[in-house]
Amino acid sequence: MSAGAAGERPARALERALGVGFADPTLLDAALTHRSYAFEQELDVNNERLEFLGDAVLGLVVTDMAYRTFPDLAEGELAKLRASIVNMSALADVARQLGLGQAVKLGHGEEMSGGRDKASILADALEALLGAVYLDRGLDVARSLIERLFLPRMNAYVRGEGERDYKTILQELASQDLRALPEYRIEESGPDHQKEFSATVYLAGKPWGSGVGRSKKEAEQQAAHEAYRRLSGRAVGSGSASP
Repeated sequence: MSAGAAGERPARALERALGVGFADPTLLDAALTHRSYAFEQELDVNNERLEFLGDAVLGLVVTDMAYRTFPDLAEGELAKLRASIVNMSALADVARQLGLGQAVKLGHGEEMSGGRDKASILADALEALLGAVYLDRGLDVARSLIERLFLPRMNAYVRGEGERDYKTILQELASQDLRALPEYRIEESGPDHQKEFSATVYLAGKPWGSGVGRSKKEAEQQAAHEAYRRLSGRAVGSGSASP
């Protein structure tokens, strides 16, 4: 699904990868214009307004797909499914499959610092692109595109396949349920060649999960996984998740 035949303009290659042609090419151009490029070129338009719109369109369509496609999932499970799909890491992965990074217009500083593969830039650009498709072609076309891009991932999640980014999922759920962002506190032990890291994740000042690993990332993922299970338990009414 990657964009780009040799010599093809990045924006045109992206349209081919999407399977969607734009009636108004200025919308596509705006969706691909990062604020750093707009600032350097003294342009009035960047992709932030389209990103705002696309985030809402994506959230609505993914939520509707989850509800209709998986009638046996309870509300708490639907929330976890949505959080696993509509997050920066997952959106960036989809953007990479489309070759979106090659089409984004970046300022010199972002270009030099690897912005074409930066998850936040890719995720924001994908949301802006979905907002542009919605404005240009309507909700039905946007829905069809989102279903093609995201339904396979939703099915895989429900089947329990693939590595899950519990830090991202926890952040989504904690923001929704507790209006709080996770805070990770790390301790390390052992000699330099055999370090062990312990992580504790706090939500609203209270510890919700802990983990141990050979790297900070591994320890934080384990802590996030434990906190995610406890928070999910509370979300579905088990009453056992309060620290």
